[in-house]
Amino acid sequence: MSQDLANATLDLGDLILRPWRDTDAEALCSACQDPEIARWVSIPQPFCMADARAMIDDSRSLWQEGSAAFAIVDAASDELRGAITRIGPEGHGATLGCWVVRSARGQGIGTRALRAVAEWTLATTEVVRVEVFFMVGNEASERMVMRAGVQREGVLRSWELLRGVPVDCVAYSRLRGDEPGYPQVGRRVVSHQTG
Repeated sequence: MSQDLANATLDLGDLILRPWRDTDAEALCSACQDPEIARWVSIPQPFCMADARAMIDDSRSLWQEGSAAFAIVDAASDELRGAITRIGPEGHGATLGCWVVRSARGQGIGTRALRAVAEWTLATTEVVRVEVFFMVGNEASERMVMRAGVQREGVLRSWELLRGVPVDCVAYSRLRGDEPGYPQVGRRVVSHQTG
């Protein structure tokens, strides 16, 4: 990722995808108390304020390494709606991961965020392949990813470790030149911060 794209903010109208802030720690800690997030996302259990602060600090490191870690927030209130992370570019690919807070599920927020970050990645890097992996059985993530216009590739056995236990994951991808499966949602990059 070029240096001028570090810490980008993506405007989706009613939602903003922005870098994590120290002031997000309380909302992040609260969100990660949700058993559904803990079930499907590799986060410490129990998840406390120190974990939230560490996660926010780690997000800054991701930006410095060329990856991206966004808080998904309501444009009007700045209330946390979820998180989306891009690991990479690494080689010709990048990997996306996303979760949505309980009160915001079922509203298409994760789908819109995944689509926006995939398109931003393809527009601003030389990545050819954007990947999404999630654990087998996570039906909500499967619906979210399919609506984001990525293609199912198959199941990867023992792909990831969740709290030290190998788990199978479903692999999805979108390639440069693929048409997303659903109509585009307007978005624009509203700021770039370097440093």
